[in-house]
Amino acid sequence: MQRMLIVDDQLDICGCLEDYFSARGFAVASVFSGEQALQLLERQPADVVLLDILLPGLTGIEVLKRVRQICPSAKVIMVTALDQGELRAEARRYGACAYVTKPFDFSETTWSAVFTAAH
Repeated sequence: MQRMLIVDDQLDICGCLEDYFSARGFAVASVFSGEQALQLLERQPADVVLLDILLPGLTGIEVLKRVRQICPSAKVIMVTALDQGELRAEARRYGACAYVTKPFDFSETTWSAVFTAAH
């Protein structure tokens, strides 16, 4: 079973994503800040990290850089309400394998495409 870490400061988004991916066979954990994410990843590596860009404290990009050091094989998918080309390019430069904008489309086609791009 693949382990997924969801990092988002919005509880409702974490809940929706947890429900969706748990039903698809992932072992899912959620945290609400970059600091919490890094602490958890030190103890329990993840296969997939869904990482919001706008977080309290450390930004998603800062967390991404550190995730690459802690879990170099993890697939990091950035999730954000900001669909800005500059942020997308920066996330890719630091190792994000996909970029998904909110609000999410929870269709199988959308997430299948995200995970295909992530491989």
